[in-house]
Amino acid sequence: MKCLSYNFFGVISNKTRWKIIKLLYKSEKTVSEISTITGEEQSKVSHSLKQLLNCNIVFSKRQGKNIIYSLNKKTIKPLVKIVNQHTKDFCKNKCCKKEEKK
Repeated sequence: MKCLSYNFFGVISNKTRWKIIKLLYKSEKTVSEISTITGEEQSKVSHSLKQLLNCNIVFSKRQGKNIIYSLNKKTIKPLVKIVNQHTKDFCKNKCCKKEEKK
């Protein structure tokens, strides 16, 4: 299935998926680790990861009984860096700088 740019941006614009992306920017995690850190239900995290996997935003690998998720280092990690830099340096609108509260 072809991933269209508007589908791509729709996938990353979801609040839960963006939390997961920012978390995986720091290090690889399992579903249960992501769920615990984000405070989201495990089923919601799993569903979000499936969508991120379908667009190759994240990758997965099996390690024993666990599946470890990591961010696509070639394309998505630089994108997150750009977004973080943009919101830090260029956003004049306070909504871009406001951190989400748990």
